[in-house]
Amino acid sequence: MPYRLSALSRRHLVGVHPDLVACVQEAIALTPQDFRVQEGVRTVARQRALVASGASQTLDSRHLTGHAVDLVALVGGVPRWDWPLYYRIVPAMAQAARSLRLPLIWGGTWAYVGNIQTAEEAENAVIVYGDACRVKGRRPFTDGPHFELDRRAYA
Repeated sequence: MPYRLSALSRRHLVGVHPDLVACVQEAIALTPQDFRVQEGVRTVARQRALVASGASQTLDSRHLTGHAVDLVALVGGVPRWDWPLYYRIVPAMAQAARSLRLPLIWGGTWAYVGNIQTAEEAENAVIVYGDACRVKGRRPFTDGPHFELDRRAYA
């Protein structure tokens, strides 16, 4: 049986770009892993607090403009943050983005998700991203719940 968006998820999608809303709505019906929309549009004050806590790295977040969502995995209706659960959500979001022809970026790699078709590919993409960051002398910043519309196509 496919999952459905809860009333809470629908409330958290208020103000989010309609294309991203459509992607999330399609993905919830495709995913083998239940999820809810944890956060859509953010205030500047909330974004500042997340940067101060280290949970975000920018004050120029796509959440401020309604171009990003954070999806939290649910197990038995309870939010979980285990990375393997997010690897199961990514292929559904990627499939929905391909279907809708959306340039969707995942915070696990900060790259397009369009080619990811399995949980294993999602996990491998995170490993490749981390290795590439370390080669450049940078610490990777991975945000598995985060999905955003590419700012080059969506201002």
